[in-house]
Amino acid sequence: MKQYIISGIQQVGIGVANVHEGFKWYSNNFGMDIPIFEEAAEANQMLPYTGGKAQKRHAILAINMKGGGGFEIWQYTSRTPQAPAFQPQLGDLGLYCAKIKTDNIQSTHNFLKTQGVKILGEISSNPLSLKHFFVEDPFGNLFEIIEDTVWYARGLKHTGGPSGMIIGVSDLEKSIKFYSEVLGYDKVLFKEENSFNDLAVLPGGSSSMKRAILTHAKPRVGPFAELFGNSYIELIEVKNYTPKKIFENRFWGDLGFIHLCFDIKNMAALKTKCEAAGHPFTVDGGAGFEMGEAAGHFTYVEDPDGALIEFVETKKIPIMKKFGWYLDLKKRKPEKPLPRWMLKALRFNRRKV
Repeated sequence: MKQYIISGIQQVGIGVANVHEGFKWYSNNFGMDIPIFEEAAEANQMLPYTGGKAQKRHAILAINMKGGGGFEIWQYTSRTPQAPAFQPQLGDLGLYCAKIKTDNIQSTHNFLKTQGVKILGEISSNPLSLKHFFVEDPFGNLFEIIEDTVWYARGLKHTGGPSGMIIGVSDLEKSIKFYSEVLGYDKVLFKEENSFNDLAVLPGGSSSMKRAILTHAKPRVGPFAELFGNSYIELIEVKNYTPKKIFENRFWGDLGFIHLCFDIKNMAALKTKCEAAGHPFTVDGGAGFEMGEAAGHFTYVEDPDGALIEFVETKKIPIMKKFGWYLDLKKRKPEKPLPRWMLKALRFNRRKV
């Protein structure tokens, strides 16, 4: 295989103060109740982003079988995770707001309201005429709940998993080039400079801004592509405000969205592409990395403003842990989707909280 494959958004990394409280909240409210792995260990590969020192951490990767990506819920245990020194607002540089897909916007709004979730404003429509609203979790992270029609399974939860990210950038065209050429978001669904009523409920959301919404022109392929589904990158460049870096003077793993992770095949080809695009790997975990019950090869690059993008070439995942059934992905054709019966067996790992 000469080209690399991006199967979709594998997970959004979220730094929290308590990993078990985070898992419980995301399980109860977003249906992220199937842990793929859980591990307490030392993160010794991320030294460029952890002050040059290996740090201890506890992480849980959880998914929602209805569809979408997962959450890597991540907590420092060797230091106190730091919040930003300021209130991030729309257009600040980095990963600002994760998109969470739903097939019934009103039902999800009602459910989250009864759960006592902090809801910012009411349901409105984005420039693509998709209904959405925003919520804030107890840890200060923002989520856009947005309509979607592509699902892996139906009738399971009020929402699926993450389907994209709102990202603050300093140069819209430069960022469009990166996300299009490297990550395959080659279809511009919307691009305009204006102020937008549907964003006004967010901190800084009334600003004049350049706004672009991107997706991939062709369906993703690969073992998990059907589970991950479609995804979207929304880029915001503010015009009357000098943006700050959301992770300025903080470590990867501190509070907030720490990375956006893509499931890939052919890391060598991806490395060549990233270097040619001027975004070389800043971290390379090596092909034999293991994390809990899972194994694979992970790397990181920075987008044009330093937001961390992770790539994972998955080698092994647990399908049914209690029976010792682990799937070796090295033996499968990279573009071929996993059988639905096999992926759906992950439901037997569901954890009640």
